[in-house]
Amino acid sequence: MAATDRYEQAAFKARVDRVLGRFVAEEADRLAAIDEDLGPLAERVEAAVGSGKRLRSAFCYWGWRAAGQPDSEALVRAAASLELVHAAAVVHDDLIDDSPLRHGRPTTHIALRTALGARPDADGAARALAMLVGDLLMALAGQLFADCGLPAAYLSRARPLWGQLARELIAGECLEILRTGAAPDTGSSLQVIRYKTAKYTVEQPLLLGGVLAGAGEGLRAGLSTYGLPLGEAFQLRDDLLGLFGDPSRTGKANLDDLRANRPTALLAETWRLADHAERECLQRLLGRADLDGDGLETVRGLMRRLRAPERIEQMITARVEQAADALDQLNLPPRAAEALTTLARSATTRHH
Repeated sequence: MAATDRYEQAAFKARVDRVLGRFVAEEADRLAAIDEDLGPLAERVEAAVGSGKRLRSAFCYWGWRAAGQPDSEALVRAAASLELVHAAAVVHDDLIDDSPLRHGRPTTHIALRTALGARPDADGAARALAMLVGDLLMALAGQLFADCGLPAAYLSRARPLWGQLARELIAGECLEILRTGAAPDTGSSLQVIRYKTAKYTVEQPLLLGGVLAGAGEGLRAGLSTYGLPLGEAFQLRDDLLGLFGDPSRTGKANLDDLRANRPTALLAETWRLADHAERECLQRLLGRADLDGDGLETVRGLMRRLRAPERIEQMITARVEQAADALDQLNLPPRAAEALTTLARSATTRHH
């Protein structure tokens, strides 16, 4: 299709949105048809995929094109399934973190709490229902992938990678939970980033597209060398935006990471650079559910004085350069190389 002979982000996003809109609307209708009480859950299934940059599907698509394959509607459907994986991860992540907002709107468990009204166990029920919405989204991702229309032989060779994606994503989420509140450590934080976000955002979508296309070992290795540092840079940018971004653009509260004392690389670098008194200040503030705007400004000021945000920017730059060098070595079809260059820029130089 001409719209993606060159990578035009809006045009590709519209293709993925059409696939997701039709598929999820049909599945939500089937869920709601079981019983009218399931209506609010069906609404949340649709809402979970209603927005997004569609980066994961784009990386999958251009992994396919990097292996020399032409445009394919079936591949777009397979790529769109990754947005359902992301939607499931977001629902579960917001539930684990008890985040109230995502993209400026109530998260799934908060919206379901409102839908449940005055019943005495509404909080617990809403959280349980949100967990099940996330589970359903993950199941739907597998369904869309399996029914995308690509030949069975193509899907068969990609199946092990699909299992690896789910396993490593869950491992990353578990590592974040296990390390939340622990002594900040940059290496530990980067491992969480790698498994919770970097792999399923960039590297594994690229590999999935490449493997579906029949990419050889050399190309797969090159795509990983490009994709993994780029995925880490994506999450490092997210860490900065989480604390210093504009909530009206990020759709998230700046206080979330501090109140939860999450193992972000930004916090780990701040801790590494801090002296004893500064660490004592951080210990008084981190993990406090009642942390307010004044506390946020105290932590931000400390981070700025220590130049921790600059250190994270340096880490982002180094990883983007590593990805660019890897891309230069791959000798890809020009359109794929151009698209992956554009995607690297949009994934790491963003404000939301």
